[in-house]
Amino acid sequence: MKIGLFVPCYVNALYPEVGVATYKLLKHLGVDVAYPLNQTCCGQPMANAGFEKKALPLAKKYENMFKQFDYVVAPSASCAAFVRTHYPRLLNGEKHACETSAKTMDIVEFLHDILKVTALPGHFPYVVSVHNSCHGVRELGLSSPTEMNIPTYNKIVDLLKMVEGITIKEPERKDECCGFGGMFAIEEPEVSVKMAHDKIQRHIETGAQFVTGPDSSCLMHMQGVAKREKSPIEFIHIAQILAAGL
Repeated sequence: MKIGLFVPCYVNALYPEVGVATYKLLKHLGVDVAYPLNQTCCGQPMANAGFEKKALPLAKKYENMFKQFDYVVAPSASCAAFVRTHYPRLLNGEKHACETSAKTMDIVEFLHDILKVTALPGHFPYVVSVHNSCHGVRELGLSSPTEMNIPTYNKIVDLLKMVEGITIKEPERKDECCGFGGMFAIEEPEVSVKMAHDKIQRHIETGAQFVTGPDSSCLMHMQGVAKREKSPIEFIHIAQILAAGL
């Protein structure tokens, strides 16, 4: 099994430690992983802003770069979801075969569903509140939507339970959006900040020291609001917890 590591542009620019942790974790688990150096954005920001044609060259580049791999793994539920759900339609209009959408996965999804890991190296002796991102719940199925009458599951929690020393919490209204929503945070900043404030307070009420999740974009948004409001909680990507000590 040959894996291509896709590190989204904002992770590369702002949270490179998340990409490093993902790479270390995959290597530790014995995966043959490569990181193509000339990769760039998946095109999600352009498409979300209504400029899908500007996302096409990036989609084609992604396709050509990663089609050689058995799976493409990304430490970002939103970027993985964008490739999975939108690339087939975008590329079909250009008569360009889409070979990567079905095999692009978030790191949580890949570890849980494909590798089916039963043990992880991490040691993280802290109380952690789990953030279920909108893309993770509704497009990748990393956890079950609480509003639906179906058996509940949470792949994020399943993986975190393998980490030594961790105490896992979930906030009230755990599927509620943090307010980031890509362009929503720019177009409706007041509403976005209020949503983040409310979400942060619910995480704090669990008694957690850290908030974790599979999307650096959600964590970045809440971290910015928490820092400005001097809220007593920190934020960390799940890959960093699962790879702690490597």
